Amino acid sequence: MSNVETVVSEWLPLPDVAEMLDVSVTKVHALVKDGSLLAARVGERKIRSVPAEFIAGDHILESLRGTITVLQDAGFEDEEAILWLYTPDESLPGRPIDALIGGRKTEIRRRASALGW
Repeated sequence: MSNVETVVSEWLPLPDVAEMLDVSVTKVHALVKDGSLLAARVGERKIRSVPAEFIAGDHILESLRGTITVLQDAGFEDEEAILWLYTPDESLPGRPIDALIGGRKTEIRRRASALGW
């Protein structure tokens, strides 16, 4: 089991994400490729999956796309970005993903941007 699997409690395989967003699986792959979503190969069969908290009802968490862009600009690969989003930070307090869900995207993007320096 990789580190990314241990920090994220619930994963959604890409077909499940497609169903929730009411789009094709091909579209979900495109969303991962263009940086709208992050995915990792998890589980015994290494199925490409997305952290469940990235999906809010029938859409992608609004603050995620720009945050992913900032993390990618700082040199993070998908799994590294997921680890960063899900690793508790005492100065927040909590995890960056919780702050994003709570509407604190500016603070999280500022912190992510500083990682690239």
